[in-house]
Parts: sequence; structure tokens; C-alpha cells
Amino acid sequence: MHRGLLEKLKDFLVELGRDFCFVGSEYPLQVGGQDFALDLLFFHRGLTSLVAVELKVGRFQPEYLGKLGFYLEALDRDVRKPHEQPSIGVLLCASKDDEVVEYALSRTLSPTLIAEYQTQLPDKKLLRAKLHEFYLQNAPEEVSDRPSADSKHRIRKKVL
Repeated sequence: MHRGLLEKLKDFLVELGRDFCFVGSEYPLQVGGQDFALDLLFFHRGLTSLVAVELKVGRFQPEYLGKLGFYLEALDRDVRKPHEQPSIGVLLCASKDDEVVEYALSRTLSPTLIAEYQTQLPDKKLLRAKLHEFYLQNAPEEVSDRPSADSKHRIRKKVL
């Protein structure tokens, strides 16, 4: 998904909006002598904020938020310029369990930050549809012929 997104980066940026500027892929961050790599880093001109994007091809896991929060802190302390607003994180997962997401988000994100950012993003349904379309075009469909405990039919990977 990461490689495919980079190949179509220009189209992806147009879908997000004109104010997004690409900074880097696998953007290096060093904390405490350890090296880390942020999947994608953008700058949003209208918000004057760095925008960190983490891509996950599997189902949402609560620990992804911790990793994204860690990256945002590293960006704010070591990369952000004094005149810029705090960094914003976007986590894109192939699928999710709504209840798990609700529990994971209930105490971690500032509602003010979410509201401010959403006013600058494309409509949530449009973004979801475009990501789903992109995923279907660039990720081979995973099919298993092995029966699961719940079903004796073929299992297809659930996307968005």
C-alpha cells in the first residue's frame, strides 16, 4: 500500500486538497539514540502544521495510536518550526472494529484538534471511498481456501 501510494502521490495529494505539500516518505526520526521512520509526512499550508500519516494494511489496533502520538511528539520537539502549529496525525487502516476504535479514541485525542483538522479535510465519506478504491487497485486480494472456525466458505480480507 505504501509503495502504491507513493507512485500515485500526486493524485492522492489532489484528493486531499491543494494545501498539502509532500515532505517525505519513511521520514526519519531519532529519539534517544534510536531510529524511527514515519510512513508519510506532509505540511498543510492553511493550517501551518506538519501532518504525519501512518499507513496500516491490516485492522486497526489501539497501539497504533500510541505509536502515532510518539511520532507527533518527536515532530513537535525536533522538527516543527516555532511559527508552526502543533503536528497533526492521520492513521489510515484497511479495516476497523467501530467499538475498538471508540474505546481507543475516548481518552486520547483532543476534540478541538479533531474539529479544526476536519474542517480542512475532504468529506470523511469521500476520503474513505477514495482510500478504499486505492486499496482495491493496489493491494492484491487475499483469499484463503482454509475453513475458519466460523465458516467453511472462502474468506476474503475485509477492507474499510
